[in-house]
Amino acid sequence: MLAGVAAMPAAAQTTTETAVTTSEPVGSDEIVVTGSRRSTTLQDAPININAVTADTLARARIDDVRSLAAFTPGMTVVDTGPASTGTIVLRGINSGDTSSDGNNANNTIGVYLGEVPLYLDFKLIDIARVEVLQGPQGTLYGLGTLAGAVRYIPNRPTTDRFSIDVHGRGYAQSHSENPGGVGDVAINVPILEDHIAFRTSTGYYRNAGFIDYNNILQQPGVSDPQPVRSADANAASLGTAAQQAANFRREKDLNYERTFTTRNQLLLEYNPDLKLYLTYAHQQTKTGGRQANIAGVLGTGRYEAPFRYEEPYRRNANLYAAELNVNVFDFAQLVSTTAYTEQKNRDVGDNTDLLLDLDYGYEAFPEFSSFANNQQRYKQFNEEIRLVSSHGGPFNWVLGGFYNRQKFHSDRQEYVPGFAGFAGVNRPDDLEYISFVDTKTTEKAVYGEGTLHITEAWQVTGGLRYYKYDAEARGGSDLPLLSGGLRRTPFPLIQFAPERIASPDPVSADGFVWKANTSYKFSNDLLVYGTYSTGYRVGGVNRVPACTPSDYAAIAAGSQALCALPDEITFSPDKTRNMEVGVRAALFDKRIQFTLAGFRVNWNGIQVPSTTINGAIGITKNGSKARSQGIEFSTTVRVTPEFVVQGTYSYVDAKLTRRAPALVVVQDPGPGFDTNLFDGEPGDRLPGSTKNSGSIQGTYTHPLGDGRSIEANWATTYTGSVFSRVGLRGFGTRIPSYVMHRAAVTYRTDAFDVGLFADNIFDKYAVTSVGNDRSSLNRVRDAFGSVAGQGVVERFYAQSVLTPRRVGVEFRYHY
Repeated sequence: MLAGVAAMPAAAQTTTETAVTTSEPVGSDEIVVTGSRRSTTLQDAPININAVTADTLARARIDDVRSLAAFTPGMTVVDTGPASTGTIVLRGINSGDTSSDGNNANNTIGVYLGEVPLYLDFKLIDIARVEVLQGPQGTLYGLGTLAGAVRYIPNRPTTDRFSIDVHGRGYAQSHSENPGGVGDVAINVPILEDHIAFRTSTGYYRNAGFIDYNNILQQPGVSDPQPVRSADANAASLGTAAQQAANFRREKDLNYERTFTTRNQLLLEYNPDLKLYLTYAHQQTKTGGRQANIAGVLGTGRYEAPFRYEEPYRRNANLYAAELNVNVFDFAQLVSTTAYTEQKNRDVGDNTDLLLDLDYGYEAFPEFSSFANNQQRYKQFNEEIRLVSSHGGPFNWVLGGFYNRQKFHSDRQEYVPGFAGFAGVNRPDDLEYISFVDTKTTEKAVYGEGTLHITEAWQVTGGLRYYKYDAEARGGSDLPLLSGGLRRTPFPLIQFAPERIASPDPVSADGFVWKANTSYKFSNDLLVYGTYSTGYRVGGVNRVPACTPSDYAAIAAGSQALCALPDEITFSPDKTRNMEVGVRAALFDKRIQFTLAGFRVNWNGIQVPSTTINGAIGITKNGSKARSQGIEFSTTVRVTPEFVVQGTYSYVDAKLTRRAPALVVVQDPGPGFDTNLFDGEPGDRLPGSTKNSGSIQGTYTHPLGDGRSIEANWATTYTGSVFSRVGLRGFGTRIPSYVMHRAAVTYRTDAFDVGLFADNIFDKYAVTSVGNDRSSLNRVRDAFGSVAGQGVVERFYAQSVLTPRRVGVEFRYHY
């Protein structure tokens, strides 16, 4: 069942959220949620929350957050394939361009595995439910919950019984030469009755790819990336079959996914009043390329990416956590969570068009191409101590303290095979650019929230959080092919001279966020609520090397530098204020249940993506103001005891409310290093999220007796259009809406399920995201008049695409 509500906490509910270990409904229609930091039924939850249960996750084959949005009102997740988690957008609060590369660090929302804030996305194996908290959650959660929070609630170890759950899925996929499959197992092992238990959940995902890289250079620097050149992009081509065979090699289905994931928990229980959970989780993902095409440029197809290099991506994540639960004299529950997480990413990307766009004149080398090696590492340590009242009475409270330290490191090396020899430069490895950045952000906070039950039906909640953060950075860059860079970094060295390293002054800020909530329960079947909540996102230091004295000397001499000016180094916090009202009702003996909420979010000091003046390197800066308003609706209709219909709908109108000068930066297509700046205007729609979205699914269950049944399910989802850039400024793209269907027929028993399924039944082709802007679509580069370089067609514009049809079989076994 999928449902959402913000409601009043029952006075009798005083247990903490750690008591919840299962997704099974309470009674026949109720779901237990813990988003308020205490365990309560969904009907009585004190905040606006959508709960997606384990049954819904299984029936809809939702493996990760990318598939979650279709069944969650107000949520958009841009699916860019297995190389990233995708960008999660709640209630339209997003200012960044869409991308074909995706995102592995969402910072407008908080993502949690149980109690632990994450910068990564674990697979949804052995999960009791997923809770999506809509709207700012700065009081209880903080840490970037500008637009909301997503919490994965895992099943816990239990000491009462041994259990094993096995799941497998195999399928054939359209436009793919290989089958795909998923297998996972969850085992609960009691070790010492009432005291020790161990639970492990492990899975492997071998999802098939469908994007073909048919134009990988056989020998970079020697092979011709574009055999047929022309000043007319439509006349240029990748050549005849013979020319392609002489220059290219082919790799099929490169956007495959190979993910291994495991989560292991040990319960040490002295008695019911003293428990310790120890957790280790690991996930590793590999893929060979992007899930993107280039919109038919150079005659390529829908599922073809004519990039010049394979683009492998590796993501490795680990989590270590300890959670202590102590009953303090039946007065309060103490919860202490200590966690360390790390994520390492490595990838290789086709860098050719980036350098062409920067107009270095590389087009003069007919066989010019470039690739980049990238490494990123995130390390995060956090500690949270929380007291939750358990003494009963009309007043309940939560008090807590929070500490979080995140470190980030990145390295980048760009190579231009064959160019050093062509240009007569003594750099045989063709290393063109190097950079590194180290940042550290430390956040501290204290918070409190109290709920007063004025009557049995009416409650009022208020909360306050004080936060303070400090951020610092250190970084450097160099250009080893230029004379100065060649002197500082002679072959075969890859190093940074001291004068090429800068450490800007640290920055810090503090502030308060708060929340007020009230609700009234007219009856057990009718509840209304109102909430005013605020959220924040910390500022920081951009992950770009600051300009050094030698950079300024190069700029003064009219040369190019790749660095950040003083006003491009740091950015400030941005904040949101959310007002909403809602109603949850059950009609006709709960045969019809629904939640309807209306909201308005004001967003100030928006952090927006931009680029440096020197080198067009991506940075963050503060923009203007925006507003998002809309409605969210979900319902469950029990037409008969055997036939249930569920539906969701959301309308989100997110736009700028104040002019934002130079909001969008676009590289000038002409010679030189100039950029074009585009202002954002009031009324410009924010990018990355749908305005309209919805889903409807019907489930019919035919009982066969003896605990057996046949279940048929059909789900249709609608994803509305998305803007790739604010107001489509700077050659942005309106990404069209699409409808997708999925279905399954399953035979169920008490011990096992087996069934047939089909996802994207009609093999719908749809664009889900775009990278860069339409000014680079079919753009032809000329090397400042050089005949040899004329007619080079860029492949910078990219379109991420929807996963094609999958048809297969799935089974589950429980003991």
